[in-house]
Amino acid sequence: MSLVLDPTAQDLLFREARTANAFTDEPVSEEQVQAIYDLVKFGPTAFNQSPLRITLVRSAEARERLVQHMSEGNQPKTAAAPLVAILSADNEFHEELPHLFPHFPQAKDVFFAERPAREGAATVNAALQAAYFIIGVRAAGLAAGPMTGFDFAGVQKEFLDDDHTPLMVVNIGKPGENAWFPRSPRLEADQVITTV
Repeated sequence: MSLVLDPTAQDLLFREARTANAFTDEPVSEEQVQAIYDLVKFGPTAFNQSPLRITLVRSAEARERLVQHMSEGNQPKTAAAPLVAILSADNEFHEELPHLFPHFPQAKDVFFAERPAREGAATVNAALQAAYFIIGVRAAGLAAGPMTGFDFAGVQKEFLDDDHTPLMVVNIGKPGENAWFPRSPRLEADQVITTV
């Protein structure tokens, strides 16, 4: 194999990692979340636009409000997870570009003056960052339960604003008893990779 990453780390991040559906009650600390972000913020995005925004749902009152917007099958695990994060795309990310992309600060106006261009770019690049975030959760020795089964408009209205588009809700914590469904099949390389 030609990977340089240690096989144990490969297993932790990919081969043995799965979507968790049950968690212990061990809390997830602010320090853990900060460490995750401090790692994954280095993942690439176009123009370094970094449009992902993370809303941590910690209070019981906020958790109750969120659970009401989750699909029926996702409600119990969202109610019980030690920490829940709402991942969203900031459609006004361009305001940070003079700082984040200092060698071409005009990118803010040249490429992203129009809202539709920003929304498309924010969705794609925040989705990339959401994947980095899930891997970062795994790198912290925690399990992630990412979900898109929820009322997007309801979550946006309840927790965000018109400038932020929800992408997914992620339950986070130490995996509990019966946390995993059986692993589903994956496509082989020859089904995915084409050389031209």
